[in-house]
Amino acid sequence: MKLGWAIVAGIAIGAGAAWWMSREPPQAEQARRQRAEHAAASMAHDAVPSLYRWRDAAGVVQITDQPPKGRKYQRIPKRAADGIEVHGDRD
Repeated sequence: MKLGWAIVAGIAIGAGAAWWMSREPPQAEQARRQRAEHAAASMAHDAVPSLYRWRDAAGVVQITDQPPKGRKYQRIPKRAADGIEVHGDRD
């Protein structure tokens, strides 16, 4: 009878140790959350409509809705910042 309890206790201790060793540390959960927040922020930034400002071979500033290939460009928001009025009908 004593041997039966020892086997049951050994199995219980072994199962508890296996569970304890297989769980992720709290730092892993925090790192996963930070990666998810960073990815969400990056996706939100990419979802904002943008224009691209760049210079062509003649040095003329171009503004397009697609980035140029093989040239440096600056990404600018399509919407004006708060407090800035844009009038397209003025000369």
